Amino acid sequence: MRLDRVSFAKRLAGYSEAVTLPTQPLVEGRLLRMVGLTLEAEGLRAALGSRCLVINDDSYHPVQVEAEVMGFSNGKIFLMPVGSLAGIAPGARVVPLPDTGRLPMGMSMLGRVLDGTGRALDGKGGMKAEDWVPMDGPAINPLNRHPISEPLDVGIRSINGLLTVGRGQRLGLFAGTGVGKSVLLGMMTRFTEADIIVVGLIGERGREVKEFIDEILGHEGLKRSVVVASPADDAPLMRLRAAMYCTRIAEYFRDKGKNVLLLMDSLTRFAQAQREIALAIGEPPATKGYPPSVFARLPKLVERAGNAEKGGGSITAFYTVLSEGDDQQDPIADAARGVLDGHIVLSRRLAEEGHYPAIDIEASISRVMPQVVSAEHMRLAQRFKQLWSRYQQSRDLISVGAYVPGGDADTDLAIARQPAMVKYLRQNLQDNESLESSSAQLAATFNPAAAGA
Repeated sequence: MRLDRVSFAKRLAGYSEAVTLPTQPLVEGRLLRMVGLTLEAEGLRAALGSRCLVINDDSYHPVQVEAEVMGFSNGKIFLMPVGSLAGIAPGARVVPLPDTGRLPMGMSMLGRVLDGTGRALDGKGGMKAEDWVPMDGPAINPLNRHPISEPLDVGIRSINGLLTVGRGQRLGLFAGTGVGKSVLLGMMTRFTEADIIVVGLIGERGREVKEFIDEILGHEGLKRSVVVASPADDAPLMRLRAAMYCTRIAEYFRDKGKNVLLLMDSLTRFAQAQREIALAIGEPPATKGYPPSVFARLPKLVERAGNAEKGGGSITAFYTVLSEGDDQQDPIADAARGVLDGHIVLSRRLAEEGHYPAIDIEASISRVMPQVVSAEHMRLAQRFKQLWSRYQQSRDLISVGAYVPGGDADTDLAIARQPAMVKYLRQNLQDNESLESSSAQLAATFNPAAAGA
């Protein structure tokens, strides 16, 4: 049947362009049933990943809901809705949309807060979309990527000095709940040397979204940032799209030659959204309730970050990973460590002691640090870690007075330098420590005898 021209300007509120349905005939389907989060339709011809509209033509309660094709079997199409299905009834029309979903992009996005479809959430009025791009960015040949060769100043002393980040690196922030990962992200947002900052708040509590923007990110941080927010009460497909959208925004600015900082909180919520979708369409669970598609999706997302070809821009990415019960062997945490270029572990014990940022230096590593710092800096960082670890190993003996000075030279040195090391690792929320200052203070932590030890 021939469809009337339907404007989606309201759905893409705030942009001057509007996606419209074409006037040529399309093969519609009819909604059969809804099982859990999944819609089943028949008579529909639509490709995997394409978008559809579920339309209830009831004159009293007309409803339109966007959905995405997630699978098919025996003539039936399985769809996952983007929004609420309230008002949708059996027999509703299912209409394929004309494209695979292009997203609005442009410099007018800076300082704005968007959802997973590009709609403005901040109520600041319209924006001009300079470009419309597909959700999946062009893949870069790994042999053509510019190697990570220069350090990135993130403004955090302990990271700059002991876990130095390279421009174009991808790191994970591993932590349980309530140990300061969002605060650490906010500090990096304000202090990091980057042209553009893209923040993805995926699956977080709605209250935390506003708090992060107003209190942690702040007015100055927001001016050079784009925030994509999809709180926990959004549909799983919307959370999945939000993670992909903020990655696509980072790719867009990288392709413009910008150095981008991508912060995603959290990678775990992205994986959980994919798990909900996969289980809803019948994929069997594998590892601790996670279907195989979850572990296939993770590298596809994080591999899109990194450096462009030589002479282009870069995406330096930080992904938070929630460790359930502070278990570092959680399947998502374990999978993330395998695809990232390093991990920073936040310790609940340190947080409970009032030690912020609560970075566990022993359990953290930056895999590209040897490539971006001098040999002397690397030597001092290794020596710092050795002495810190030696003190932690003897901590119980020292605290009860059972350790006898002179028993071990490294332990004696670790005890002597412990106050200076603790001071080095702690930092106030408003303090910005440059890479040069962090390196100089690292050297000053050791006296001449210790430095040569």
